[in-house]
Amino acid sequence: MFDKEIEFSTHEDYFETKEDYPTPIKLNIPEWYKKLEHSWLKVTIKGCMPFLDSLTAGYLLKMPQDLYIRHNVDVTNEKGETFKDSFQTYGLHDHTNSLWSKKINLNSDIQVHRVNQLEGSPLVDKNKNFPFYKILNPWRIKTPKGYSCLFVSPLNNSDDRFSIMSGIVDTDTFPTEINFPIVINGDKYPVLETTIKKGTPYVQIIPFKRDSWKIKFRSRTQKEVVNSRIFYGLKLLNIYKERFWNKKSWK
Repeated sequence: MFDKEIEFSTHEDYFETKEDYPTPIKLNIPEWYKKLEHSWLKVTIKGCMPFLDSLTAGYLLKMPQDLYIRHNVDVTNEKGETFKDSFQTYGLHDHTNSLWSKKINLNSDIQVHRVNQLEGSPLVDKNKNFPFYKILNPWRIKTPKGYSCLFVSPLNNSDDRFSIMSGIVDTDTFPTEINFPIVINGDKYPVLETTIKKGTPYVQIIPFKRDSWKIKFRSRTQKEVVNSRIFYGLKLLNIYKERFWNKKSWK
């Protein structure tokens, strides 16, 4: 069986820097997970293949430049009036981090979703009622015909300061870069001043084939239910991995 191919392309000037290329996300497994042990004496999440699959499915985008954030901070205007505001600036502390955006004239192109575009969403409260700024992504993503991509914050390994708005894009037909609106974690950081550093992981990309589905319901007999749960009673350490799990390949 031939591997499907996902293509990442970018402006030639940024491509030549050879910095922060997308990678298989399996190269970003967190250190705390690597250090876990899993045995009869110490059963841990490291023995849970669904959890591992979430860490290794698909590809990873990293920040192409520094993003400086001052969110829900006090600001005083010329009249001496104080109010809350939010600012985001690219490459504020190190202008070399803005190389790609300078080359393709995006350095000042701060993009947002306005609050009224998400009226009623709990994300508005989480983001403290400020606009949702977008991270500018230099990579166009191309998948084979019939394949789309799910974009999420890195599963079970996301940054605690922010997340992206999850979305699905038909990347076999969409002709340009996808920029990612972010939500500040206002539940943990009511006020935040930070720099999301160049190279920080921020998006997990999971390609999938578009299929048509329909829902079906049926009842199960007591015997079927009991038989389906028998494996829970088997005293095997890695029963799911050994009997049910299918290895996936992301390269």
